[in-house]
Amino acid sequence: MDERQLRILRELGELGSVTAVAEALLVSPSAISQQLRLLQRSIPVPLTERHGRRLVLTDAGQALAGAAVEVETALARARHTVEEFVDRPDGEVSVAAFHSAGAAFFPLLLRAFAGPGHPVLALADEDVAQDDFPRLTREYDLVLAHRLDHAPPWPRAVTVTTLLREPLDVALPAGHPLAAAPALTPADVADQPWITVHDGFPVMATIEAIGAAAGRELRLAHRINEFAVAAETVAAGGGLALMPRWTVRPHPALVLRPLTGVRARRHIDALHRPERTARKAVRTVLTELRRAARTIQDRDGDRGRNRDGDRGRDRDGDRNRGAGALSADV
Repeated sequence: MDERQLRILRELGELGSVTAVAEALLVSPSAISQQLRLLQRSIPVPLTERHGRRLVLTDAGQALAGAAVEVETALARARHTVEEFVDRPDGEVSVAAFHSAGAAFFPLLLRAFAGPGHPVLALADEDVAQDDFPRLTREYDLVLAHRLDHAPPWPRAVTVTTLLREPLDVALPAGHPLAAAPALTPADVADQPWITVHDGFPVMATIEAIGAAAGRELRLAHRINEFAVAAETVAAGGGLALMPRWTVRPHPALVLRPLTGVRARRHIDALHRPERTARKAVRTVLTELRRAARTIQDRDGDRGRNRDGDRGRDRDGDRNRGAGALSADV
């Protein structure tokens, strides 16, 4: 039995004829009769009987019709509960992010949603490889993920909102001889020691591309995934590293220089399962993430121009070149 069949039985008890039920439910009498036959198959005792030309409920039919009222009431209450949940502006929204995205986006979200009447955030950092980000959408409403600009797209099972297409620059100590150049080529940096990520993380593809463009393999001195740790290592003279332009805090002892001749940009995307955005609170957080992305890009771009004129001038140029690669800071 299903809800529609129970409603037909209830209406038959109240209206007294198949024709009247059909008119009330805007269907044909034959459709009503078919549903009553299907319902009868699941019940071991007769639900209806003939009184002359009229079809009426038996005692069992009347008992089931009474229960149908309770079923419809419970279902209506359940629908109302779901509607309230979906429409709540202050519902809980879980957001996961890799480290540098969390450092950049989480504070902006928390400030935007401070006080009552806003979504309640449940934030988490997730240190996973690129291929594992889609699986996190089972656990979280929104997942901030990154991928190479030229990498295959995310699987169709998840919905994707691109927040940033962020260039990766070469980080080097402020006193380094290469720091005077407005931009660097693979040949410029190929003989330098490098601080890069562990095997299996996406930035390695860019490191390999630098070596291929320069015609020799780079010397990988240190393996560090976390950008903040890598920045301190660069500042201490441990080598060069690739750093995101907008989402990592500037280090006072470092300069960033754009890299030409290879694709050096990453996408920062918000992933979610399609049904998650049925909730108003999730849609609100996603809208705020897009606003935060604009703030991050504009703020860090202006900061770069104010601190380093060359870097600022190269910002738009790098964007127009359309180069791309992904950081492994997850």
